[in-house]
Amino acid sequence: MTYFTKHFGALAAGVALTALVSGAALADPAVIYDLGGKFDKSFNESIFNGATRWKEETGGNYLEFELTADAQREQALRRFAEQGANPIVLAGFLWQATLEKLAPEYPDTNIVFIDGVVDAPNVQSLLFDEHMGSFLVGALAAMKSETGNIGFVGGMDVPLIHRFYCGYAYGARAVNPDIKLQEAYTGTTPTAWNDPVTAGELAKAQMDAGADIVFAAAGGSGLGVLQAMADAGKFGIGVDSNQNHLHPGSVLTSMLKRVDNATYTAFKEAGDDATFKPGRRDLGLADEGVGYAMDENNASLITDEMKAKVEDLKAKVIAGEVEVHDYYTDNACPL
Repeated sequence: MTYFTKHFGALAAGVALTALVSGAALADPAVIYDLGGKFDKSFNESIFNGATRWKEETGGNYLEFELTADAQREQALRRFAEQGANPIVLAGFLWQATLEKLAPEYPDTNIVFIDGVVDAPNVQSLLFDEHMGSFLVGALAAMKSETGNIGFVGGMDVPLIHRFYCGYAYGARAVNPDIKLQEAYTGTTPTAWNDPVTAGELAKAQMDAGADIVFAAAGGSGLGVLQAMADAGKFGIGVDSNQNHLHPGSVLTSMLKRVDNATYTAFKEAGDDATFKPGRRDLGLADEGVGYAMDENNASLITDEMKAKVEDLKAKVIAGEVEVHDYYTDNACPL
């Protein structure tokens, strides 16, 4: 990379961001999507859907920016805060260090941080019980599997995604204690969220080893898993948003993580100091923060008996009668 290419590229990105926010009205809300793109058909797109629903219902406007590199985080957040955007929704745990630094500098800006915790009076931290939702789709996978062998392809190899896997494994074992589980991750850097080719190859390797169902918790990379499973006539499981429609009849279900609702609520409430609630909030099965997707695209795949079983397990988890291990408690998944 030449000096000109490197520095002109950085300047162009800065100019683009300046142009994006220059027309902002005071107190318009804003969202900054994580790496992988706004239309990743998973985590980011679910956030976009929540923002869009707010816009359609209220007639309001919101600002948005799609990160293409980690280096853009501080500049993007500063620009929106200095422009007066309120609240600002930050998507993804990778915002942790940047937000810890900048939240005290903009005490009048309310910030909603999805998937991480920053203790500041102007930050609301939203966590989702991914292990609980993953438990349900793991149970469905075990009930549906004909080989007694199921797989998991995660995106970035980090505790958050291990939390998905552990819940999935517990759900499968709750139905079939002898089921075989396979586990793989697309990578160890943020590019792991947008590498469907590698994710698809990992799914193929798991199928070669006997898996007939693979759960993809990998952001945009998961699209490669769903495609590979559909091509092989086997079943994939989607994540975050409802991905059943991507391959009707081949996506067994999707583990829903309702970041769309979180974004919608943030835009409605967090811009007003009277309704903004800083601090940590955990969203789980009882308040429908997580769940599994049923619609016309997978209705024929899940029998009444399967649904009754998974709903019974769901009720028992909510009641505390069935324990789902949380990877966050000890960075382990004892099975």
